[in-house]
Amino acid sequence: MTSPLEQKKIKIAGPSVVTANRTWDGAVIYRTPAQGWSPSLADAAIVRNSDDARALLSESAADDVGAVGAYIAPVELEEGGAIKPGNLRELIRASGVTIGLPVQV
Repeated sequence: MTSPLEQKKIKIAGPSVVTANRTWDGAVIYRTPAQGWSPSLADAAIVRNSDDARALLSESAADDVGAVGAYIAPVELEEGGAIKPGNLRELIRASGVTIGLPVQV
């Protein structure tokens, strides 16, 4: 993961969102159009160019109480408006762990 400062140099090539981890429990969260955070990718604000992405990232970085490690992540938009992660890393972050966890008896 790159820092927000390094991402200022990144050019996005398609729809993207800002994602981070919630401060108090580490959950994956997404920046919403209402300048808040949501654990649902469906609620994320979509940006389509580098200037909008940097602006959303800058706004997100100001909220260092509720979220940490904010960065720009690619997404894909399906017909009908559904949003899905744009790469394997984001799919894993959005879906949770990829292995079965031991069950405590």
